[in-house]
Amino acid sequence: MERGSCNKTGMQKKPTLRSQSTAFFQLCQLIPPFLCTKLSKELGVDKKARTFTPWSHVVSMIFGQMTHAIGLNDVCDALRLHAPKLSVLRGAVPPHRNTLSHANSIRDAKLIKKLFWGTLKHLENIQPCFGLNRHRKGVPRRFKATIHAVDSSTIQLIARCMDWAKHRKRKAAAKLHLRISVADMMPRFALIMEAKPHDNTQARELCAGIRPGEIVVFDKAYVDYKHLNELNARGVFWVVRAKDTMRARVWRKKQRGKKGRILRDDLIHLSGKKSRDAYPEAFRRVVAEVCVDGQWIEMTFITNNLEWAASSVAELYAARWSIEVFFKQLKQVLRLQGFLGTSANAIAWQVWSALLVYVLLRFMAFASGWGHSFTRLFTLLRGILWDRWDAVALLKSYGTAGGGFERLYAPRMQYLPGFKSFSVGQQAAS
Repeated sequence: MERGSCNKTGMQKKPTLRSQSTAFFQLCQLIPPFLCTKLSKELGVDKKARTFTPWSHVVSMIFGQMTHAIGLNDVCDALRLHAPKLSVLRGAVPPHRNTLSHANSIRDAKLIKKLFWGTLKHLENIQPCFGLNRHRKGVPRRFKATIHAVDSSTIQLIARCMDWAKHRKRKAAAKLHLRISVADMMPRFALIMEAKPHDNTQARELCAGIRPGEIVVFDKAYVDYKHLNELNARGVFWVVRAKDTMRARVWRKKQRGKKGRILRDDLIHLSGKKSRDAYPEAFRRVVAEVCVDGQWIEMTFITNNLEWAASSVAELYAARWSIEVFFKQLKQVLRLQGFLGTSANAIAWQVWSALLVYVLLRFMAFASGWGHSFTRLFTLLRGILWDRWDAVALLKSYGTAGGGFERLYAPRMQYLPGFKSFSVGQQAAS
């Protein structure tokens, strides 16, 4: 009998959740079938591959992410036990421990990097509502232009065996620099490197793809006045927290006295010689009271837009919190600790694999209208990884909680504590 057909009593049968393929198969099938082979040929990786193909390597790293593998043996033994189910996934084969370790060390991580961007583009093409232009509750809707958030997250490593990533005297760390679209929480640029260089040295590379009229928001660690001047010349609007050491003089006051939680709104010029040479034009400084841990403190924001309401400037900076939520999901839900290798190339493989799995899971959530948390999505799919369930149908029918789509994070986290969503031109209420 067909799915959803009627029985003899005329009652509608409940659609079955069983599938011909495993949930892991369905997840990996979201990656375009031609892409890995094409990229491996472009990068020359296929010439050095014998029995362990680049596709098998990618599948192994995805499996390690989905199962929170504690080591190379964990990945290899588990895949070997499920070799028949694995083989139907475009001929993927389970690796030996030394084979997987060697591949992580010498195979160019550009393969998994380009596979990630290619897969993201493919998913956005087949589902235009996924990714670009997907507005979320909690994002300032009055801004029609794309809002980018830029930040970095430090990934702790083991100092005694990772000298290339030496960060401090007895510590080693890598750093993931990321630019995401606030409206859809999708990565638009990522850079993985050692943690020692200051964040502002990477600001230009992170912002290179931002178009005129778009908005970028970042923390004060990325403040470089020369770079901010270049963004202004390109027609890009920026909002950032001011450095504590910023020296400036007021050119014109836009607000007289305190209004709600907005303390000051001024047009300023930088007064330090080097700073003034780097950014000679006037820009805007907004000082607002923000509730942090139950206490009201002052925060100072600067921007090159002279027309927005002061509350809108604060609200835009609050939207930067979405990138913090992204890092939390990436580091706490996926596997970004207990790395499977010690070289820079192996670390890059694992970080890009985590980003790839994040996008695949987000697409599963989108396709099923998943109404629960990202953590619950991950644990559910991990539990049925080798079972023959229709993953999308299961996600649609799973759980008893009602309500709409939770957008994978709480909308209130889009705002700074103490701020509410304001209309254009309306000042913050006390």
